Amino acid sequence: MSWEQFYLLCFIIGFLYSLLTFLAGGITKTHAGGHVAHGHASSPHGHARGGVPAWFNPASLAAFLAWFGGAGYLLSRFSSLWAVAALALAVLAGLAGGSVVFWFLARLLPRYDRALDPDDYEMAGVLGRVISPVREGGVGEMIFIRDGARRSAPIRSEDGRPIEKDIEVVVTRYERGIAYVRRWDELAN
Repeated sequence: MSWEQFYLLCFIIGFLYSLLTFLAGGITKTHAGGHVAHGHASSPHGHARGGVPAWFNPASLAAFLAWFGGAGYLLSRFSSLWAVAALALAVLAGLAGGSVVFWFLARLLPRYDRALDPDDYEMAGVLGRVISPVREGGVGEMIFIRDGARRSAPIRSEDGRPIEKDIEVVVTRYERGIAYVRRWDELAN
């Protein structure tokens, strides 16, 4: 295998990996255990101490390979540099590309990254408004606000009685994806 072929192979692998992870929804992957990993070696949650990604991660490695391979290919194909000089310049180009991706991961992404708190998703006590009436013993739907966004959930009346549309309700328990509710005015009195 010539240097030219080696560089081209590195470029293709790095570029295709970057493209596939971008098209697949980014750089995160969910593993069978439910943990989200960003491909970083430092912790099971993908970050080293302080929420900063590890230096060696799949995204930075793919950028390194693409830039290293692209620069090396161009230098070996279209310049008269010695192979060692072309290799050194290709490594510098790869380090520059990997550093750009690492900088992006370290500086921009952690701003929007926060730890999940199970209490933020507790449904008992949530106040909502019925948008689809609950028939006697039946299921309806309510809307409520969580994290600044409007959400909806299927509901049943706690006592089995019907609940009309536009009535405020409070979730008393949440089982198997259904919120059991009572009218707010009943609880307030």
